[in-house]
Amino acid sequence: MSKRASRRAFLKTTGALSAGPLLGAGLAGCAAAPSFPPPPLSPAEQLQLSAVQAVQAMRSGRLPAQDYMRTLTARADALKDLNALILLDSARALESARRIDAMRDAGIPLPHLAGLPIVVKDNINTAGLPTTGGTAALRDVVPRRNAPSLQKLLDAGAIVLGKANLHELAFGITSTNLTPFAGAVKNPYDRTRIAGGSSGGTAAAIAARIAPAGLGTDTGGSTRIPAALCGIVGLRPSVGNGGAQRRYDDTNAVVPISHTRDTVGPMARTVADIALLDAVITGGAPATAASLRGLRIGTPASFWEGLDAQVAAVLGQARRRLADAGVAFVDVDLAGLQALNNSVSFQLALHEPIADIPAYLAATGVSGITLADIAAKVSSPDVKGAFGAILADAFGKDYDAALRVHRPKLQALYADYFASHRLDAMLFPTTILPAVPIDLAAGSGKVSINGGPLVDTFGTFIRNTDPGSNAGIPGLSLPAGLTAGGLPVGLELDGPLGSDTRLIAIGMAVESLLGALPAPPL
Repeated sequence: MSKRASRRAFLKTTGALSAGPLLGAGLAGCAAAPSFPPPPLSPAEQLQLSAVQAVQAMRSGRLPAQDYMRTLTARADALKDLNALILLDSARALESARRIDAMRDAGIPLPHLAGLPIVVKDNINTAGLPTTGGTAALRDVVPRRNAPSLQKLLDAGAIVLGKANLHELAFGITSTNLTPFAGAVKNPYDRTRIAGGSSGGTAAAIAARIAPAGLGTDTGGSTRIPAALCGIVGLRPSVGNGGAQRRYDDTNAVVPISHTRDTVGPMARTVADIALLDAVITGGAPATAASLRGLRIGTPASFWEGLDAQVAAVLGQARRRLADAGVAFVDVDLAGLQALNNSVSFQLALHEPIADIPAYLAATGVSGITLADIAAKVSSPDVKGAFGAILADAFGKDYDAALRVHRPKLQALYADYFASHRLDAMLFPTTILPAVPIDLAAGSGKVSINGGPLVDTFGTFIRNTDPGSNAGIPGLSLPAGLTAGGLPVGLELDGPLGSDTRLIAIGMAVESLLGALPAPPL
């Protein structure tokens, strides 16, 4: 076998060489390893590795963790203009990689994610590194402890490569952050267009091959919208009513919007990578791909109306391929969904910060900064408007009804939808538009669909992701394909509360049918 053929064979496999039970479960079904030492991976080959492949390569000794880290930090430096990262922590990341290599060389058993570089959204607490929320008032906040979900990844050997940019304070879906030290995140598939938000920096870094995986947060679509627009995979895990229904618990360890709605979520280039990260965070076994044949998937009409023509074309083709593979689509809508959602959404997101942000500051050990101080230093016009409504408590009078009446009805509507129609999941376009041009004047302004009248950007992009967020059910966005203009289109799967592992398994099956997107032309 030639060196070139050997490299191709490695990149096509997700082998489980010496992988241990957790990693091996995520890498099942691999081809046999060559019987001779394979050649080292070139930097170009390293950049194409998924998280699963990268961990296997480092574990086997084929890819020194230090070499991989140098390749990725060089990539980050070369792509600074994307504004994907607020902070690149190259020195500490390289030292952590050196320790992983020393453990492997000494024959010490490696943890499941040994050497895996990740980017972490800059509203997630990182011990010893600033957690700015992408806003001026919090620029010097350095938490004492890592967020619990992040800590579990670090305990398994992952390494923080850097802190990812975001829509300021996570209050938006474009990641056009006008804070001077942050900047507008650019889409790797077209630098003139938005990356989506609010976890836009995490998505852009992963799509651009700066890192294979990372963490974002999701309140109304903030892992899934940027995943869709940047051509990667994003998970919003179950939240339910909190407590045992919450899959990841990072209370007071993330700069908050709404304790009822917020959650950390993993982001990566493949669903298998999401399965691996989710298994480490939850301590469970990774999902394995489901069979498409016989699945019953709901396709609610209101989620498919008013689509951009190119999005409709990509999703229509994906739907036909899934039907040909044996998926049974159940075309039934959720009656009254939007009205219920409108009685819950802003009522929670623009009232709960009044208590949640001060509680976060206190838990993080921050003193001398108030909610009003944060609002006064906001740079992005759309976020400044949101904080005006928060300080005025514009939705306070409606909060109790939203939380205790309308949200339970919304949750019951979803539960009945899945149960009465015997659905495994529902499927719909993550966003009804592909990425639109960056609007530096407004941060999030107006857009047109198919040449129609201008409509609100925020409301347009969050239309399909927000209801499931308010109900607390899990959602997974994965690539469906590219538009004729080369922009990614996302397909979302939502499932019943607590069905996260099953949802990921279905996502793996869908991904295996539709295939991965080509890398952006950077």
